[in-house]
Amino acid sequence: MSYTVTATKMRPAVFDQLAGQDFVATSLKKSVESGKIAHAYLFSGPRGVGKTSAARILARAINCQDRKDGNPCCQCSSCREIAQGSSMDVIEIDGASNTSVNDVRQIKDEVLFAPVNSKYKVYIIDEVHMLSNSAFNALLKTIEEPPPYIVFIFATTEVHKVPATIRSRCQHFNFRLIHTDVIRDLLRNVCDKNGIKADDDVLFWVAKEATGSLRDAYTLFDKVAAFAGDDPMTLDLIKEKMGLAGFDKINELAECFADMDGNKALEILDGIIGSGVAAEQFVTELTEYLRNVLLIKNSVTKETVLGYSAGSFSNKVVDAFSVFQLEQALALTLQLYRDMRYSISQRFELELLVTRLAGMKNFISRQELLDKIQKLKAGFIPVQDNGADNSDAAVPEVEEVQPDRSSMEKSSAAAMDMASLRDAVIESVKKNGNNIMLLSALGKTFDWQEDGGMIYIPCEDSLFISKLRENIQWLTSEVHNISGKDYRVEIKPLQKKSQIEDNVSAEMDSRVEMVQKIFKGEIVEKKRVR
Repeated sequence: MSYTVTATKMRPAVFDQLAGQDFVATSLKKSVESGKIAHAYLFSGPRGVGKTSAARILARAINCQDRKDGNPCCQCSSCREIAQGSSMDVIEIDGASNTSVNDVRQIKDEVLFAPVNSKYKVYIIDEVHMLSNSAFNALLKTIEEPPPYIVFIFATTEVHKVPATIRSRCQHFNFRLIHTDVIRDLLRNVCDKNGIKADDDVLFWVAKEATGSLRDAYTLFDKVAAFAGDDPMTLDLIKEKMGLAGFDKINELAECFADMDGNKALEILDGIIGSGVAAEQFVTELTEYLRNVLLIKNSVTKETVLGYSAGSFSNKVVDAFSVFQLEQALALTLQLYRDMRYSISQRFELELLVTRLAGMKNFISRQELLDKIQKLKAGFIPVQDNGADNSDAAVPEVEEVQPDRSSMEKSSAAAMDMASLRDAVIESVKKNGNNIMLLSALGKTFDWQEDGGMIYIPCEDSLFISKLRENIQWLTSEVHNISGKDYRVEIKPLQKKSQIEDNVSAEMDSRVEMVQKIFKGEIVEKKRVR
């Protein structure tokens, strides 16, 4: 007797056997039972979830001579012919290899002929999105107004490539990915029927690797069963034969990350690569592990989501890292997987990744950094040395004009504190980096003065004075944040040296002119005096 693969052997024969597609199965059963058969159906969804199987079940059900509750009986001549693929009234077409408009024109000619032995002539077109635009256009009229005995069933994995004009003429059913638990139970059923010994962990691993595709699960199951032979199917056997790093090794590696032990992490990596594990496979397993730890940090502990019980993951690893650190580690592994095809040495890339992840504890978010800076600001104001050169705020030479002497004498004891406060405010503006004019204005201020709860900021440039006054609220708030005191801040305008000299010169000229008029004198020579 010839061997039949599990996917074919376990193909559903009735709607009730359509795993993981309860909505689709119930809807189609009720429409068949009530006789409300549409002229065109569109089945879309991922590969291996039952689209073609559902199409064949529907074709049998609408032509069955003795259907029960909307399901085909699978015993009548019509059901047997369709199941064997020998029915002349159910035509399956591969859309990927019959893409031209001529293929569609042949269908248009054939639909004129009534079914031979059945009630309906059914056309099942798989991967219908592969048809050309001209082929779709040729189908439009036929789909919209077909003969009453014609039913079209289209199946596709890429429904977005099917023109809207086609979709609007069909009853659309969207097939979903099948849950891991459902696939595992179906695999256990296969083992029981065939006398195959398999650990639950193996079946769960196969179901998880299938990522929702039942056909992929059956294919992978056949592969594992083939190399297991008469021996029980175990995870150790899978790791050995399929080149997997394994959960335990990845767990051990992650504990090295938690201990910040880069040397030991590199030794474990060397052992994993030496055992024959491919670089892509290692990165895939490490990425999945980090993803699961991140989910556990977010209180997701469901075994079907994680693939393992939450207790299987090292507590040291779960407790060692923050959500931000795990997100950054995941970003590194995902980026490496994308870049590996262009790498000159995949091993070098892996070693670099492992050493970076060994320093995962040093990853810090921008918000955490800002919080630490604020705490430092609140508890410490840097003191500037008396002999320090404040190059950011060089004071222009002004001979005659000085800030108010009485104010300076009152604040002479606190002059050093004011200098530190001024530097701290300037540094804060530098870190923000978004107000260059304010930074320039603060750099051109003279020695700040404190007097009775007031802080006076002297400045002589009118443009900078205007900029400082625009930001007076921010300056007041920042002074409070840094000093911890409720100071009021006031900008104190000063006259420039050149302006003072011009004013003095103008005043002297007016006096000389007055003397000249009184005494009818004559100016012999002009001398500028201070």
